[in-house]
Amino acid sequence: MNKVMTRAAAQHRPGTRPPSRRDPRRPGGAPPRDPARRTAGAPPGGGRTAAAPRPLPRPTDLFADRLLAVLSGRRPVHWMLRHTVGRAYDDLARLAEAGPLRTRGTLPVVRDIGYYVPRPGAVEAFARIGAGDQLRAMAFRLEQGPDLRWRCTAVELDGPRTRHADDD
Repeated sequence: MNKVMTRAAAQHRPGTRPPSRRDPRRPGGAPPRDPARRTAGAPPGGGRTAAAPRPLPRPTDLFADRLLAVLSGRRPVHWMLRHTVGRAYDDLARLAEAGPLRTRGTLPVVRDIGYYVPRPGAVEAFARIGAGDQLRAMAFRLEQGPDLRWRCTAVELDGPRTRHADDD
């Protein structure tokens, strides 16, 4: 692979630091961490003690955020390809094409999530989606596969339910 040298790199003088971008992870221009200054036994991160470990987010929370990102147009539909099973991907693609949660101005957010466990390894969830003073509803079903990963098997938005040929 050939590297392309930028104009700034071509003007770099030996013995000086090359121009760098501002690192957004270091607000206020904080200096980079120096691993040589770290004392023995001190935790990484400049000697600060770590806060209590955060609990892992529930699958319902993760999937509500993922589905919202797709239905609001912030992520493409194929981003959910490995997280969906069966016709849930087709339903999601059909819903996302219409852009039901795209808004101007206020970004939609998940306001509340509820769920029901009909059997072990399956969760039926609903989420209230808010954008400004507008409130929408989203329902989805998650099932845990043999590999213990959760996948979305159904997704619906408020409004009339889409009937499929093989529905009862």
